[in-house]
Amino acid sequence: MSDETPKGDRIAKVLARAGVASRREAERMIEAGRVTVNGKRITSPALNVTAEDALSVDGKPVGAPDRARLWLYHKPLGLVTSNADEKGRKTVFDALPEGLPRVMSVGRLDINSEGLLLLTNDGGLKRKLELPSTGWLRKYRVRVKGAPKTEDFAPLRKGVTIEGERFQPMEVVLDRQQGANAWLTVGLREGKNREIRRAMGEIGLDVNRLIRVSYGPFRLNDLKPGEVEEIKPRVLSDQLGVPLPEGHAQAKPKPKRPGLRKAPAKPGGATPRRPRPAPRRKG
Repeated sequence: MSDETPKGDRIAKVLARAGVASRREAERMIEAGRVTVNGKRITSPALNVTAEDALSVDGKPVGAPDRARLWLYHKPLGLVTSNADEKGRKTVFDALPEGLPRVMSVGRLDINSEGLLLLTNDGGLKRKLELPSTGWLRKYRVRVKGAPKTEDFAPLRKGVTIEGERFQPMEVVLDRQQGANAWLTVGLREGKNREIRRAMGEIGLDVNRLIRVSYGPFRLNDLKPGEVEEIKPRVLSDQLGVPLPEGHAQAKPKPKRPGLRKAPAKPGGATPRRPRPAPRRKG
């Protein structure tokens, strides 16, 4: 039995790096018999491949992995964040503008939510951004029906348990009342399924609009619904440690501020200090 480490990387990792799907999704595609290596169909992800191997998914060749890239997308209402929908509803990926490579979403926004959705071509970057350990705050503008008071949100600020599922403490700010509705700003550090809607329902409030406005350092700003904007390589490098592509020079270290210059010593050595006068005696 050989102890030699197989060359290359696990095939699911390579497919994720090429933007085909997340690593787990790639493993399911392999088990479903949708992947071939050098013309041979495989059904187990326990395989290492190298750049010399020819990979195909559903009969389409998989190209060499591109550099890791990230896009901001303003998801409109009415789109499902899924590659395919069993009910035939239109998905985010059906609506993306032409010219984008194959991308994956970082997390999800449900069909009735809108706002910032991050897209990436790199499965490793997707996983890194989705991990709770990343600790990035995600902020939402939330409209609820009714006229709540700031103290009504105390349970959510402490964290609640709903149907046996624990929700971590939320940041909740009551911004303003607008007719029969109130606008809130809500911050989360994890993204469970319909978390804000379920948490608000727990304290008797119905959410009738939900817009994600930021994800960590990335902000929606003035991006219009349906628009996409790519994050610059320099920002990716600074925020996530993604290597810069060839041709991008590393940032130069900032010059140190010069300190105060000492006055040159006078010839003959330092000038002796004048003695302090003795204190006067009272009397």
